[in-house]
Amino acid sequence: MSDLGLLKQFLGLEIEQNSDGIMVTQSKYISDLLVKFNMAECRPAPFPFLSGISLEEGKSTPPMDCTIYRQLIGSLLYLTHSRPDICYAVNAVSRYMQQPHDLHWKAAKRILQYIQGTRTYGIHYAADSELELVGYTDSDWAGDSIDRKSTSGYVFMFGGGPICWSSKKQAAIALSSAEAEYRGAVNACIQAVWLQGILSEFDLGSTMSTVLFCDNQSAIKISTDPVTRQRTKHVEIHMHYIRELVHDRTIILQYCPTDEQIADIFTKSFSEKKFTYLRSLLGVSSSG
Repeated sequence: MSDLGLLKQFLGLEIEQNSDGIMVTQSKYISDLLVKFNMAECRPAPFPFLSGISLEEGKSTPPMDCTIYRQLIGSLLYLTHSRPDICYAVNAVSRYMQQPHDLHWKAAKRILQYIQGTRTYGIHYAADSELELVGYTDSDWAGDSIDRKSTSGYVFMFGGGPICWSSKKQAAIALSSAEAEYRGAVNACIQAVWLQGILSEFDLGSTMSTVLFCDNQSAIKISTDPVTRQRTKHVEIHMHYIRELVHDRTIILQYCPTDEQIADIFTKSFSEKKFTYLRSLLGVSSSG
């Protein structure tokens, strides 16, 4: 076996290691992606969302070639390995791969405009940060205007940066915001238990409980208060699972203000100011 030194490139990922920590980017991949879709000279956008436009209205616009659209979405999905800040935007446009229209194509190109101006951005893991697993979970209740399903998102931070994140529409319709948040918290708990196992195998596990931050007080109370059982029978299986984790102190479900909820960036679109703020909390920054 040959020692090739510190890892610098791997499957499109660029890794820079120094005394400040580790920086993971995909700047060359972004440059190639922009050239491939004739967007190398496009004007940069400050955030990846089309302002004031609902993608559900796109069916009234002319249809788009499925092949080229799917190629772009697939390329953007691979980019989310180092760019969790575009995760929700890519999730939104990927819902229309079967029958894309012109508005959906414009929304996808808007993401290319955003990464044009942030091609040097990536995930930074600070050298002096604590190796403690911390999670954030959030849900956008009935956010889809077509089927009224909620979108859940979570992110787990370790070493000063995100190591695992998700933005996904829930399979079932939630009857309340508390239920939507609770379902999202269960998914996050499942991931937290898996991460605890992986970290312990690398001898990075901690005997301390994993703190999971949620901005919904009702969801937190449901996980600990058996009095609410009669009003939440329809989510009883989820309730038993998360209550066991909370009881064993494998997970500590804590409240955090909505303004500090990092997982919010995985559930909905925002203005430029709010998006930039959440991106900074997420740990996505420039390598320059």
